[in-house]
Amino acid sequence: MASRTALKQLAARRTLAAWVPSRTAGFSTATKALNQYQQQPASNPSTATTQNANQGETHFGFKNVPENMKETLVKQVFANVASNYDLMNDAMSGGVHRLWKDHFIRTLAPTPGTKLLDVAGGTGDIAMRFLDYCRETHGDSSAQVTLLDINPHMLEVGKERFTQTQYHNTSQVSFMEGNAEDLKDIADNSMDAYTIAFGIRNVTHIDRALKEAYRVLKPGGRFMCLEFSRVENPVISKVYDVFSFDVIPVIGQVVANDRDSYQYLVESIRRFPPQKDFARMIKEAGFTVMGQGYEDLTFGVAAIHSGFKL
Repeated sequence: MASRTALKQLAARRTLAAWVPSRTAGFSTATKALNQYQQQPASNPSTATTQNANQGETHFGFKNVPENMKETLVKQVFANVASNYDLMNDAMSGGVHRLWKDHFIRTLAPTPGTKLLDVAGGTGDIAMRFLDYCRETHGDSSAQVTLLDINPHMLEVGKERFTQTQYHNTSQVSFMEGNAEDLKDIADNSMDAYTIAFGIRNVTHIDRALKEAYRVLKPGGRFMCLEFSRVENPVISKVYDVFSFDVIPVIGQVVANDRDSYQYLVESIRRFPPQKDFARMIKEAGFTVMGQGYEDLTFGVAAIHSGFKL
């Protein structure tokens, strides 16, 4: 007879699978709206210019989109990949993301009783590693994490994962739907640490998210970001580009029947600021950085950025 855990996992997979058609349809609708926007005839150039200036444009992968459209498009991407999130990160990093996340938490080195805000933390990878580190390193059960994500589908995956852990139904973990650019439900100077892993490149206004991170941290608090980054070595960069653009979207199509979402994720990495530029943005938000402010991982495929509120 199957164990209760196995039955729960099977039920969760079936529930998540049931979401896929509607989410994919939603992404198709959003993409259709984007295509219609891009194909609009510029019958009155001066009017078109004024409209673009009023609403502002940003990037969605390699496309330029109205700022008020990007959030919807990004939400649909992550609604699509929520049930295959680990697979997505395995495809994007060759499976190395698990080692990066372990190192990320060791670098954070939380102390007993740390209060963490994990932004864009949907499926709980960082939150769970944080609590495990506190328990295994310090024997601590007083550390707390608030797991915040703008996408309810990602949060549902995280909640389901935590039901299989000892942290379920305890005060150590809570879930919150929210926007990194406006953490209105998080008080000033209330968090010891703020983490965001593979999420900040999808934010429309990165500067606003950084300022919000600074606001909610206590004096002495630490901001840490793990994000795909820029490979400087030309030989490795060429290999990485081939893998990214020729292999990853195909994996998305074959495994998840979703080439578009994976194509966007690859493109979004290339539009994210290089390490030095992002480190400068962190400083401009008010943070104090040590040294160059970042650590390259795997030749710069990813990087850990860090800043302190001093």
